[in-house]
Order: sequence, then C-alpha cells, then structure tokens
Amino acid sequence: MFNSFFRAAIPAAILMAAAACGQSDLSQLEDDSASEVAPVAGTVSAEQKIKIVGSSTVAPFSRTIAERFGATTSFGTPIVESTGTGGGFKAFCAGVGPGEPSIVNASRPIQDAERNLCVAAGVSSITEIPLGYDGIVVANAKEGPLFDITKRELFLALAKDIPDGQGGFKPNPYMMWNEVNPSLPAKPILVLGPPPTSGTRDAFVELGMELGALEIPELAALKESDAEAFKTRSHTVRTDDKWVDFGENDSAIVQSLVKSPDAIGVLGFSFLEQNGDRVKGGLLGGVEPTFENITSGQYGLARVMYFYVKDQNIPLVPGLAEFVVESVSDGAAGEDGYMIEKGLIPLHEAELGKAQEAAATLKAAATATP
Repeated sequence: MFNSFFRAAIPAAILMAAAACGQSDLSQLEDDSASEVAPVAGTVSAEQKIKIVGSSTVAPFSRTIAERFGATTSFGTPIVESTGTGGGFKAFCAGVGPGEPSIVNASRPIQDAERNLCVAAGVSSITEIPLGYDGIVVANAKEGPLFDITKRELFLALAKDIPDGQGGFKPNPYMMWNEVNPSLPAKPILVLGPPPTSGTRDAFVELGMELGALEIPELAALKESDAEAFKTRSHTVRTDDKWVDFGENDSAIVQSLVKSPDAIGVLGFSFLEQNGDRVKGGLLGGVEPTFENITSGQYGLARVMYFYVKDQNIPLVPGLAEFVVESVSDGAAGEDGYMIEKGLIPLHEAELGKAQEAAATLKAAATATP
C-alpha cells in the first residue's frame, strides 16, 4: 500500500527489487533525543529485547535508532543482526515469540515464498513499512579511474553467458572493461559484490543487468518467447573470478576498494556517503549517484528500503510498538531527521505519512491488548 506515490516519483522498474552491511558509528548520540520519553534506569534481559535481523544496508539505520531508543526510553536497546535480506526473512519466519526476531530489515519487498514460509511457521500477520530510499552504486577508490557505464554494459561485463551473434550464447569472453566499450577504462574486470542472499544483489541484477539485457535485441526477443529463460540469462552472474561474492559487508568492500584501486564494488549509496573520503561513485549512463538524482528518479539504480514487523510479537516484546513508531518519526526518518546524516534518503511526505499511520496502528493495537 506504500508503493503508489513511489511509482509516481521513481520509475516502476525500481520496485522490482532491492546491501551489504556496515557498522554504524554509534560512539556518540546526538543532542536531540529520539523520543519524548526521558531515560529511566533499569535492566532488561536479552529475552525481552527487540530482535532485528536482515538487510545489511538497512542495519546501520536500525542500529542508530536502536542506540537512541535504548538511551532515551525505559526499554532495552534492540539487538540488530546483519544477516542479509534473504537470511533475515528465513530467521524472521521461524516462529512467533519474544525469543524470535520481531523485525526483519529488507532492501527489497518480501517474496511469495518467504510469506509462505512465515505462514507455515505460524507467522500469520506481518506489517510492511517503508523506511526510505537507497541507491545501488558502482564505486571504486578515489584514485581509481572514472567509470561512466550503462546498464547494457553492466550486463555484457558481468553476465555468465552473452549472445554469440549466431542465435545462441557463449561464455562471457570479456576480460577488460575497454573490451566491452572502448570508452571504459583499460583495466581488468573485477567486481566486489554482495552474495545471492543479499537484497542488494537482487536489486542489482533486476534493476541493472536485467534492464541492460533488454537493450540487446537477442535477449529482448528471448523474453518475448521464453520469459523464464530470459530471467535466467539476465540474472546469472559470471563465476570466473570477475565477480567476487564479498559477503554481507559493504564496509569490507570499501576497505578492499581502497587497497585495490582497479577493482569496483557494488554497494548501497549510504556506504558511499559515509566513505566519500575514500571511494567515489561511478556514473550510470552519465548520471551521478546523488541524493537529488535518486529522489528524482534520474538515477536508474534506486530502490525502497523496508522493515517488516511481526504483528503477533507486539504484545509479547516490550517496546516493540514504540520502536516502530520511532523508526518512522519525523525526527528519525523525516527530511530533517537524524538518519539523514547516516545517508538515508527520506520518503516523500505522503509516503512517510502512510508509514507513520501503519506504525500508529500497531501501537494502538498494543495499547488495546489486555
């Protein structure tokens, strides 16, 4: 129910999907508080704490909110674990109860198979709440070459198999970027990216490689004749060490890019923002990955970040409803919220209002529970 305004603001292809983890700098809380509730002394057992799993792209934002929430309310600081979107849904859907995750962060929408997994384990009521926008960037070290690449070129460089020009496919022969397009750097293809369990990986192949494949006549024809075969061809990344699965850790990708200036990395925009002194973002079809270009829809690798709440845990986990309300409050996720400094691109006003309504509904339900 949150997607209508977003479709109007950013092309619908963005909604086909949705990286990587990072440790947020939590050493200092800012002066403005995240809640009207004053700190109250007391201890909360681990069993009573809010447990959050999922996307490593969303995790730094959750950690920031969790630290503030724990410091400014009587509730314990939520536990945030970065597992990747796919792994997060698997843990989230394991069951109901205070010992189970109450929230899963996601850098793409939940899939039907994941909903079915939840239902099979008794997790029958879930609320989807958008948190903000994010862009997927192709980044490299500050001293590395400038990349200005198209989606078509991303597919040709990174797909396992490409058209052979005779009606079939062949193993990807490209070893250098300038073999894909002479205007690209004369450097070996080496991409450090998220693994298949990552929502960032899902978004990259759907928003980047799949749409790039559609610009190639043979693959556009394949989609018309066999949509499943096309999806397999356009989503399968090469396995000859040109793409390296780097785990659920964008911060580790950033560190490796600094050490390997010829490599490029696929990571979330927020990590680019936080490490702008060390890495730079490449252009996508001439468009720079900036806050303004992502919100306007000009940058073609953008997505919504979500978190999903296990409604049945609301009466079982102290502070869960209050944490959800804080997560989408104006002070946290609004245009002047404290998460903007962490790289969050805020929802448009109408979308944020809907998210706040959903959070308020959960809190009202918690209040009404005997």
